[in-house]
Amino acid sequence: MISRCNIVGVFFLVLVSIFVNIESRSISQFLIQKTKGTKWAVLVAGSNGWTNYRHQADVCHAYQILKAGGLKDENIIVFMYDDIANNTENPRPGVIINNPHGHDVYKGVPKDYVGEEVNANNFYNVLLANKSGVVGGSGKVLKSGPNDHIFIYYADHGAAGFITMPSGELIYADDLFNVLKKKHASGMYDRLVFYLEACESGSMFDGILHKGLNIYAITASKPNENSFGTYCGDGTPDDPCFGQCPPPEFKGVCLGDLFSVAWMEDSDVQDRKINTLHGQYSRVAKRTTVNLTYGSHVTQYGDLVVSFDPLATYMGETSKNHSHDSVDAKSFSTLSSRNVDQRSAELFYMFTKNKNAPEGSDEKYDALVKLNEVLRQRSQVDNNVKHLGELLFGVEKGNEVLHTVRRAGQPLVDNWDCLKSYVKIFEAHCGRLTVYGRKHVRGIANICNAGITSEKMAAMSAQACSS
Repeated sequence: MISRCNIVGVFFLVLVSIFVNIESRSISQFLIQKTKGTKWAVLVAGSNGWTNYRHQADVCHAYQILKAGGLKDENIIVFMYDDIANNTENPRPGVIINNPHGHDVYKGVPKDYVGEEVNANNFYNVLLANKSGVVGGSGKVLKSGPNDHIFIYYADHGAAGFITMPSGELIYADDLFNVLKKKHASGMYDRLVFYLEACESGSMFDGILHKGLNIYAITASKPNENSFGTYCGDGTPDDPCFGQCPPPEFKGVCLGDLFSVAWMEDSDVQDRKINTLHGQYSRVAKRTTVNLTYGSHVTQYGDLVVSFDPLATYMGETSKNHSHDSVDAKSFSTLSSRNVDQRSAELFYMFTKNKNAPEGSDEKYDALVKLNEVLRQRSQVDNNVKHLGELLFGVEKGNEVLHTVRRAGQPLVDNWDCLKSYVKIFEAHCGRLTVYGRKHVRGIANICNAGITSEKMAAMSAQACSS
């Protein structure tokens, strides 16, 4: 005789089976359904200069992916300084490549905002579709509608709490979040996806980007971690790179960034109609942590439910004739190359230039002088910040306070205006922070969190940097 308990158990299993089948069919139908609304994209390379080759290369490759996916130029807005393709140091004039295979990703890219037009003010106004607030450029803005899907991709340098632009003010996390909130309040998108490549990029969203805005963000690194350039090196016998090496004429530069190359090469080979953002996140996260000495932890924030959207919702469908395919699906999972952390890319370039210059030549001497000056500046800013910490918190506590990392889910700083102000105070007394020097911004945030007054910050900065 069947017990009542067994009958209930069987009934429960039947219900679960029905639910799973329905859920499976609904997910399948969801993944293949046609996307309503228009796909929009904003692509930003936030740097300039030959040693930052990789950022504009990344953005150009991203454009080619979206264009091949069916997005129209009128719906793709590109920010790039545009000083790489025709740079005097470019061994392939008029061409930019993003991987060792050497496909030109520069051709056809719309240069909506170039040079000094690549700044935070224009970026904010483009996102908010405030055409009257844009200065220069094509005037193209993000005129999305309530059913539209937006993809934002940014590649450049960053620090705790901000990312940079080649001109004008920094982009602080709170300012960016306020712009995204305004965009959401305007009702001018259905869902928004933000891919961010920069050192400490997780700090731009951690504890800041809350749920309910239909925004999903993926960052190249955790809040306290560098991101990495990839396809770096000249491949000489005494200093070989492994795996995929750049063409030999590209000495000392990185062709791309590790996180950026990972998501783009994944997008090149995946069927975007059925592969989701979450699937891409998982694959890319795995690739960037293969060698954690030269890799980072890709991190996700915001409304994670958005991550189950197909890639095609934001990037368009994969083109069978896509000429920028760089790797096949098999090699993607094991592809390796020399990686260089973003804060050391300029130093890597100088080391390479010094190494390859003829012995006894003026070129060798000049390269050595510049290299030594950069190393001196790095040592100086490290000593200045260490001294500042000791003056404010004592010799025993100073280093500990400056390097404290807040727990996950807590924003970098309690008062963003304090951080912005104290960075300027420090720079006024100690000199402008370089890409390397910005690694100390977390320490300045901790000074704010400790309640140090602006008067004391100014006095101690002046004392710390006077020697």
